[in-house]
Amino acid sequence: MSTLAKVVRNTVIVLLALYLALFGLTKAIRYPEPIAAIKLGLAPASKTPDLMPSHVIKAGAKVSNWQMGAPEKFSEVIYNGKKVTFQDFLDATHTNAFLVIRGGKITYEYYKDKKFASMRLPSYSVGKTMTSLVVGQLIDQGKLKESDTFVKYFPEYKTGGSFDKITIQQLLDMQSGVGVSDNYPAGPSGWGVAIAQMYASTDIPWFLKHNRKMDFEPGTQSIYRSVDPQMIGMVIQKVTGQSVSDYFSKNIWQVVGAEHDATWNVDKVGGYEKTFCCFNAFARDYARIGQLVMNDGVVPETKRQVISTAWMKRLTSPVTRLDYKWGYGAYMWHPYQGVSLMLGLHGQFVYADIANNTLIVKLSDEPTDTDNLSPMVAAVLKQVSEKK
Repeated sequence: MSTLAKVVRNTVIVLLALYLALFGLTKAIRYPEPIAAIKLGLAPASKTPDLMPSHVIKAGAKVSNWQMGAPEKFSEVIYNGKKVTFQDFLDATHTNAFLVIRGGKITYEYYKDKKFASMRLPSYSVGKTMTSLVVGQLIDQGKLKESDTFVKYFPEYKTGGSFDKITIQQLLDMQSGVGVSDNYPAGPSGWGVAIAQMYASTDIPWFLKHNRKMDFEPGTQSIYRSVDPQMIGMVIQKVTGQSVSDYFSKNIWQVVGAEHDATWNVDKVGGYEKTFCCFNAFARDYARIGQLVMNDGVVPETKRQVISTAWMKRLTSPVTRLDYKWGYGAYMWHPYQGVSLMLGLHGQFVYADIANNTLIVKLSDEPTDTDNLSPMVAAVLKQVSEKK
């Protein structure tokens, strides 16, 4: 055997051994197999919906058609303290889709590429608000109480300590104290932390059983943690006896007249939705959910009250302050007086300004390390919304 052949053979053996070792590690911590995990870690936001298994959220036969309003243009905005063209703002913030709806009519619609008008784009933490809509319905139906504890529905998770005291209300308002931080470094090093493990997990129950350590007593602090809505998602499935996707499809998605099927990424098919993120839909369908907030929970065409006035008040009334000193409650942000915002990593915004009767949807491919730009982007959305 030649020297080159030996080198090739030895290299192949080493790579195979390394892959098998990584495969064993990822299986042990309930991660996708190594190549799939690497693809997920390196993909831009818009590519992630198809890189994890998902459940389908079926649209109904009746579509709520959008009306088109008088087209408007935006020339310049103030972004990051500088006057820039609106197109430069869209480009700088890696915008894939940008919609403005005034008085229920689309007045501006932009797509970076025409493909983004006809594909499901990820929500990241906008998905938390979708989860909240379901919780509101279950509370209205008397199937769930905010005073209920998580372990009421999952007694097998009891620790004998503070974890057992966590209530639905505390989970909704980021007050649980479960020690899964949302802070993680950009790049490969970030994939070793717990929040990344939950995002990629192929077994959500296993993840939670191994991450019940508490950082503070429930209800004593408010710290943004994605594990809270994930626990809520588990409760939803237990209470309804069906997947969150199936419930959402029948009771919200079809009722608002969504045009396209959406998806919700899961740990595995038949398992649990990742209800802290991972809802995926077309831009115009995100806007249909946004219009529920604009219309106090009512679908305009059918006059059906999808979200009760009581839960709409809960959604639009901040109960605490979190990042950027923005108001927060029930998985909805409140950056400005009278504004309710669904906000997701990588630049996902559903901005509802009820006072100005304006809804804005912005879906983006922002890199992870630019997440701190959210206040600057929100300031531009405010300018757009308040334009006379």
